[in-house]
Amino acid sequence: MIAVSRSVSIPDQEVTITAIRAQGAGGQHVNKTSTAIHLRFDIRASSLPDSYKERLLAASHHLITPDGVVVIKAQEYRSQEMNREAAVARLVSLIKELTAEQKSRRATRPTRASKERRLASKAQKSTTKSLRGKVRRPE
Repeated sequence: MIAVSRSVSIPDQEVTITAIRAQGAGGQHVNKTSTAIHLRFDIRASSLPDSYKERLLAASHHLITPDGVVVIKAQEYRSQEMNREAAVARLVSLIKELTAEQKSRRATRPTRASKERRLASKAQKSTTKSLRGKVRRPE
């Protein structure tokens, strides 16, 4: 069972985890062991709440295919178990990130003091810049 939040969790049967060979440098070890993890999670077939499914499917994210399948490849570590944990952690963080409630912005007005400070600084800058001109001699 993968816990996403207090009330939402994903059964292990809904997540497909396969071990594959990792890419990149690593010598002989990388060529003969399958330490990388390929995680697949079908959003539509999952037991997530409908609100979560809608948000995940509506999101434009590089880890979610057009079919609604989350594909994560983890190969940061040399052990298969650590890569499995990393892949599951990335899945949980993706779900949390894309389903987080955005706080609505409450419109505010500038205070009288802030308006006065802004106008005073503008007047100061104007005075400073006007003094930068050529000095004229009285004739």
